[in-house]
Amino acid sequence: MAWLSPTYPIGAYAYSHGLEWAVETGSVSDEATLTDWLGDVLECGSARNDLILAAHAHCAAAASDGPALVAINDLALALAPSRELHLETSQQGRSFLDATRVAWPVPALASLSEMLDGEVAYPVAVGVSAGAHGMALVPMLSGFGLAFVQNLVSAALRVAPIGQSVGTRVIAALAPRVTALAETVPALGLDEIGSATLKLDLGSARHETQYSRIFRS
Repeated sequence: MAWLSPTYPIGAYAYSHGLEWAVETGSVSDEATLTDWLGDVLECGSARNDLILAAHAHCAAAASDGPALVAINDLALALAPSRELHLETSQQGRSFLDATRVAWPVPALASLSEMLDGEVAYPVAVGVSAGAHGMALVPMLSGFGLAFVQNLVSAALRVAPIGQSVGTRVIAALAPRVTALAETVPALGLDEIGSATLKLDLGSARHETQYSRIFRS
């Protein structure tokens, strides 16, 4: 949980994952629409994909399989549907891996990190770090998924007409769905990655031309 705290130095506060565009266009305007939007991202979009990628990175780390880890990372980076989302995952991933290597050093992570000397996708960084430290898979996935939701709720508090009480209710509504999703992920292969959040993908590309914006994605 320390790794997934908002205080962890990865710059997560700078990204909205397309949510700023959704608010700008009116797709997200209140508690109900925010819950629906984040629920879709969680179960039908990038959050589900990230959990699958993190799980496979965790398994590769546990097996000390460097080539498999590199292949998973290449896939994760290639899946980013826009330049902004690619920046979001690669910047946070590199920052996460570098911070964790320094603060929580173990030989396994040091060895595997040497094979990820370029861009690193955020879910791969989390997965390899957890696997190298021998953390249990499902609890790690649950924590990672909940942190994903919490970060976007935090972004919504800054750009959408909702307050902290609404944000708390949204997190409470989605938390059981995060846990349920995390429990299914270990059985999923990389071929089962996929998304149906086209509006978010298009919005992330359009975000860069918004007249006013406070997030990088």
